[in-house]
Amino acid sequence: MASMQIVRRAPAAAGQWPEQVPALLQRIYAARGAHDLASAQPRLAQLLPPQQLQGIDAAVALLADAIAGDKRILVVGDFDCDGATATALAVRGLRLLGARNVVHAVPNRIVHGYGLSVGLVAELAALQPELLVTVDHGIACLPGVSAAKELGWQVLVTDHHLPGAQLPAADAIVNPNQPGCGFPSKVLAGVGVMFYVLLALRAQLRRSGAFADGNGPDLSVLLDLVAVGTVADLVPLDANNRALVAAGLRRLRAGQGSVGLQALIAASRREAHKLSASDIGFALAPRINAAGRLEDMALGIELLLTDDAVQAQQIAQTLESINSERRAVQQQMTDEAEAAVARAQPGVGQAPIAACLFDPDWHPGVIGLVASRIKDRLYRPTIAFAPAEPGSARLRGSARSIAGFHIRDALAAVNAAHPGLIEKFGGHAMAAGLSLEQSHLQAFTQAFQAEAARQLAPHQLQAQLLSDGELAEHELDATHARALRAAGPWGQGFEEPLFDGVFAVAQWKVLKERHLKLVLRTAAGQLLNAIWFAGWQGTPPADRMHVAYRLAEDDFRGGQAIQLLVEHAQPA
Repeated sequence: MASMQIVRRAPAAAGQWPEQVPALLQRIYAARGAHDLASAQPRLAQLLPPQQLQGIDAAVALLADAIAGDKRILVVGDFDCDGATATALAVRGLRLLGARNVVHAVPNRIVHGYGLSVGLVAELAALQPELLVTVDHGIACLPGVSAAKELGWQVLVTDHHLPGAQLPAADAIVNPNQPGCGFPSKVLAGVGVMFYVLLALRAQLRRSGAFADGNGPDLSVLLDLVAVGTVADLVPLDANNRALVAAGLRRLRAGQGSVGLQALIAASRREAHKLSASDIGFALAPRINAAGRLEDMALGIELLLTDDAVQAQQIAQTLESINSERRAVQQQMTDEAEAAVARAQPGVGQAPIAACLFDPDWHPGVIGLVASRIKDRLYRPTIAFAPAEPGSARLRGSARSIAGFHIRDALAAVNAAHPGLIEKFGGHAMAAGLSLEQSHLQAFTQAFQAEAARQLAPHQLQAQLLSDGELAEHELDATHARALRAAGPWGQGFEEPLFDGVFAVAQWKVLKERHLKLVLRTAAGQLLNAIWFAGWQGTPPADRMHVAYRLAEDDFRGGQAIQLLVEHAQPA
């Protein structure tokens, strides 16, 4: 288990705020670089213009021509939540804009692997597309794009992943991270990129007089999908992404989301009118992702495309069951991974510079979750591997990183230094995927750990929790808890507020053999309920604890009740 250091954010100038913004929020916003309401809570009117995206004109021309010619458009997605929402958004959006012949497909994780592979293209030929549109992938799928072009298809790649040295031979590419693209925000999710393409397409169709009313459809009806995919993919919530996510959350809270997402909110036992970005990340996204991890993401996309409330409810319940199975598989694999790490540690309490884990019985759909869990516990870059399919000698790996270590660039460095060791790879700074032969695993592990040792300094291996400081007694109430919930969206790059303080432990008990239920006493004697999930380590908590926590309404007790959600605690 990695040691944890609680570090308070440096104070920042407050800025200019209307009176209705509580002083606590002013302080929190300022610490995140927002010094007025426009930067703290950006609106859709502040979105960056689509015209700044390289390749957008060529993409719009392809789509406008396909719509005018009634060509068959095939949208090919990815098997994670960003890919699923991007697929549903593309299909719904193109139909809204007049496309009458739109179909979709998604690779099966076990059968096809990631992205537009040559094998997947061969299967898709039966659909006889004239224009193929990739969403949330494609920038690294050079053979697949070439195979599609050889069949006479036009290809539009929309993606946000980092490109390699060579770009695919597509007719058009829209990706803010491709060389030469001047779009100021490089952190759009795949669903965000496709939403921008639809905005630009609508603008072009307006100019051409394609709409009887002159304006065309309201694309804001798709923002619920944009919000879910953006939060799920853990991209940084810069001002542009926050504007998109906030607008989508407003629709979901108002009960205006797609019937599929409304059914999923109900199945996950969340209250729509209180929905937050955290609820998306911890409740909705895992249930959609579960389809792609253990079954087929086609089911998740079907949920997002249906307009039948009864069908949506049935699919949501199926996803609930699959997600329960996913949690059980994940827990077993995580336990096995932790045991493997314990055996491999070179000294007591000493973790490797980077962890590479493999078990021949692991499920490839869950290794990303295992890598993330082990990364959090060790605070080391971690890659988990599983056979691409049962009994296969080809492995799939899912990588998760820590601050300051660009995992995709690290894989590129290993690939350059050891050609042929990695079959293929791709991803972001904090998450990546790769494939290799099992016979290469030991050599890869050594090369990857050497690269980590070259890049990482000892101070970078100290896990830190950034705190917004101590809450005053009068701020420990439901009014401030509600204000914090409504003030987001919080997420990567615009972190949810975290506070810390020293409390006396008045009461404690263990729940379900893993969690700690606490009653904490402030210096002034105020008693506060707290819950520390997975906080039971087998020994009683100290009488006085330094606690890092989030302030939340206690939905179970209702009214003005609050509780502290403990992230970390240590003896004071």
